[in-house]
Amino acid sequence: MVDIYIVNLFIIGLLLLVVTLLSGWISRLPLSFALIYLLVGILLGPYGFKLIQLRREGVFNAELLERITEFVVIISVFSCGLKILRPLKIGAWDITVRLIGFLMPISIFGLAIVGKVFLGMDWGEAILLGAILAPTDPVLASEVQLTDVNDQDELRFGLTSEGGLNDALAFPFVYFGIYWLKDKNWENWFKQWVAVDLVWAIAAGIAMGILVAKVIVWLDKKIERQRPADELMEDFIALGTILLTYSLTEFINGYGFLAVFVAGLVVQRSYGNSEKSLEQLEFIERLEKLLEIGTILVLGSILLFKPMLTYATQSLLVIALLFFVIRPVGAWISTIGKPSGHPHHKTMHPATRWLFGWFGIRGVGSLYYLAYAYGNGLENSLGEQIGWIVYTTIVASAILHGISSTPLMNWHEQHLSPEDRNASPPSTVKEFE
Repeated sequence: MVDIYIVNLFIIGLLLLVVTLLSGWISRLPLSFALIYLLVGILLGPYGFKLIQLRREGVFNAELLERITEFVVIISVFSCGLKILRPLKIGAWDITVRLIGFLMPISIFGLAIVGKVFLGMDWGEAILLGAILAPTDPVLASEVQLTDVNDQDELRFGLTSEGGLNDALAFPFVYFGIYWLKDKNWENWFKQWVAVDLVWAIAAGIAMGILVAKVIVWLDKKIERQRPADELMEDFIALGTILLTYSLTEFINGYGFLAVFVAGLVVQRSYGNSEKSLEQLEFIERLEKLLEIGTILVLGSILLFKPMLTYATQSLLVIALLFFVIRPVGAWISTIGKPSGHPHHKTMHPATRWLFGWFGIRGVGSLYYLAYAYGNGLENSLGEQIGWIVYTTIVASAILHGISSTPLMNWHEQHLSPEDRNASPPSTVKEFE
């Protein structure tokens, strides 16, 4: 009998070969790579060949899912940071401030209202659902992100920076929901939540991202003048930066996701030789693509039709309101008065604002937060309810956004992007210290 491990290697190798050889055709179709991986994952799960089994005899290995998705997210948010070469000024990052400062809270509390009014949850549980589904995905959204460091397209920049930041900045709200599950008397923990999980963890993440990245770049430059690193090993400097930044930040209870994104920004700006940061970006993007395959295969393998059908009505309600009401309306509100940066157009084009509303892609970040919540008090019927709503939402996002991303982005580039690419991001406001 053939070892299942060997069969898994064969399937994954075949999948890699096929999607790589056919990538030129696939990239032109209204079809995302993630959707292909999801379908293959379903075939490898309990309804197919049963080769991937995170669920076995009613036991779900949430800790393994948490660790897999955690690693994927830190790779992806670092990649987001490396892609962005834009002045660190509030004016230049205006769209990011709007998407994080307005759209993310609107999404969380909009979903919390859905959970409270329609799903029978109390406020803490509903906020936890909103926080888990709040992050837009930096992994599955590669089709709508910045294509290179010279890309100044405002839509791509906004979606890239939003995906890099809200995977970390949804964490305080996840903690809020987890604390609520453990103690519904919020007065017992609210001050600690504000001081530690809101203020300290964010500040520590930003500081450690800057500090660790600058130290590593300084060491790399100093050693390079004496004896450069081996070319075959040099790309691992980026991976080492990611792991050190994340772990050192977590040591002091900071947000590691935030620190790694900031580290990517710092690394991009700290190398005088831009070719080096570009080589790191190429390496990280290849690693990200490989990890994307593994994560989506796992997601496909844990889907079960019966519980998905049990919560189908609730899931479809959440999906419909999130994709077609909460996110679009929130994006429209968040971009009111947004300067276009183009000399002939005062404010952002309405179509671009609607595209911000549509491309709220959900994926690996939500999987991570769900797995984290499972390990910290989310259980029983509530855990099943939130879990299957989240899984179904991610699947729906992979399908709807996967099918629509290529044609919509092609339309955007043909009709709107030339204006954005010729525009200079506003940079007249006070620069970040």
